[in-house]
Amino acid sequence: MDERYLRAVEIDWSKLPRDSWLRDIPALRQLGQLRFDRNITLLAGENGTGKSTLLEGIAVNCGFNPEGGTINYRFSTFDEGDGLAQAMRVSRGFRRPPFGYFFRAESFFNVASQAEVYRNSGLGPVPKEIYYERFGGKALHEQSHGESFLGWFQSCNEQGLYLMDEPEAALSPQRQLALLVQMVRMARAGAQFVIASHSPILLGAPDARILSFDETGVRPCTYEETGSYQLTQLFLENRERLIEQLLREDEEDV
Repeated sequence: MDERYLRAVEIDWSKLPRDSWLRDIPALRQLGQLRFDRNITLLAGENGTGKSTLLEGIAVNCGFNPEGGTINYRFSTFDEGDGLAQAMRVSRGFRRPPFGYFFRAESFFNVASQAEVYRNSGLGPVPKEIYYERFGGKALHEQSHGESFLGWFQSCNEQGLYLMDEPEAALSPQRQLALLVQMVRMARAGAQFVIASHSPILLGAPDARILSFDETGVRPCTYEETGSYQLTQLFLENRERLIEQLLREDEEDV
């Protein structure tokens, strides 16, 4: 029996307007059904290839607030419509996740602000008396972006569904490693992760399925085939020569 919380997503393009901007994303346009067969699924690819758009559609269909947070978070600072969610069908497992979180690096400030509103009102998803304990010992806005996110995440040991959009944006390389270790531990205990990332550290998670998004569609790939790994390796092994070459090319274009 497949015990994963999220098993597959399918896009019904007939439910989107013919002039929808979503049809202009090649990787998504060619996507019918996508299955999740590992506890860690990593979405890799260049900016604009549809990783975050797909992840947000999954999150909304799973009941998360589009801007992030737990299932219980309900707030909005910008209404961008239903997006891909309106054309997406999500296939869930037989078990309901006991906990879940949708992390978006670009809107974590807004989530932190809403957490303060919930704490002060006593009406939020986290009981007021354990708020500071759960969020690293102090208010999220009294910590750096990376401290607040990692402090919160390291307090999580629950099985559940975790959707993350570029979590590395808030973290130093050392803290990306800390996140990776915590993530792998939780996945081995039954938690499920779907993560859009450019990080060559996070993309190196063992036993993960990496899905590459590009102009030809979405396909499984190895860690060594990801652009993040190849470019990082090239830079580390040929730093000075690579920089000089890029500078020459830039001067020629002027």
